[in-house]
Amino acid sequence: LGETQPKGGGSDGGVSREDIVCEKASELLKRLPEDYVEDDYKAKIRKLGGMAIPMNIFLFQEIQRFQNVISKVRFTLTQLQLAIKGEVVMTAELQETLDSMFDARVPHYWENTLTGDEFSWRLPTLGLWFSSLLNRDNQYRTWLNGGRPNSFWLTGFFNPNGCLTAMKQEVTRKHKSQKWALNDVIYHTEVTNFERVEQVKAPPDEGIYIHGLSLDGAAWSRAEGNLVESAPKTLFSPLPVLYVTGNERRAEEKSKKEQFGSAGPYECPVYKYACRTDRYFIFYANLKCNDEKPPNHWCLRGTSLLCNT
Repeated sequence: LGETQPKGGGSDGGVSREDIVCEKASELLKRLPEDYVEDDYKAKIRKLGGMAIPMNIFLFQEIQRFQNVISKVRFTLTQLQLAIKGEVVMTAELQETLDSMFDARVPHYWENTLTGDEFSWRLPTLGLWFSSLLNRDNQYRTWLNGGRPNSFWLTGFFNPNGCLTAMKQEVTRKHKSQKWALNDVIYHTEVTNFERVEQVKAPPDEGIYIHGLSLDGAAWSRAEGNLVESAPKTLFSPLPVLYVTGNERRAEEKSKKEQFGSAGPYECPVYKYACRTDRYFIFYANLKCNDEKPPNHWCLRGTSLLCNT
């Protein structure tokens, strides 16, 4: 319906929609992070141990994709300002960007490629999308300049599966003397007592801490240490910091029985977005249940963990 509305304005002396968008573009350009220079971040990655370390390879790939997003946003905003001034042609893409920014929506080509694949990340409003860009930049630069973080914000990665796979490779290499094979290593998860990432003072000896996940269809009781029903009218509940590592398949099956009893844990699927498809599936996290509400109860509830809500 909004597409059919007249897009004029400013005839009575008010500010036109083009002026509003031009001012917004200037504001975003000022807040946009600096470009990542490949030679610079390659040198910093070498100081972190070089490309022989799986997590460093993952960081390198993430920064490459993130730089593409920064370049796209900077070019589009610059061209849009010129187009509003009449110095370049207002293309269909620039017009779509103008309309989206005026409506506080994310421009289509900032989120998607020409073929419709995911180019960056999908969020409902431009404000949330740009805040995510700044938070991602902060995580990457902190990692580059200060070393590996104590806990990883999983939501802030283009390829969260790649982060977990790189971690699993590192754990497998640590157990080389025990002849662990990567194909036989599966994820081992534990919900920690850290409710906030600031409480994590040091990384684990093996594996990684991850934060930023939200429970859909349940909540986590810190007192009981298991899943409980979510509060009324609460769609999503934050999960405390999650510890993820790798373990040999046989050892993990034995550990499950000891840790969760005969009923076992609820194998909670973790998704990148609320759209629960294989395309956005990341991994399964084992969450403890009580005897009154076994894993089947949460399965029927459709309980899952989401990176973006």
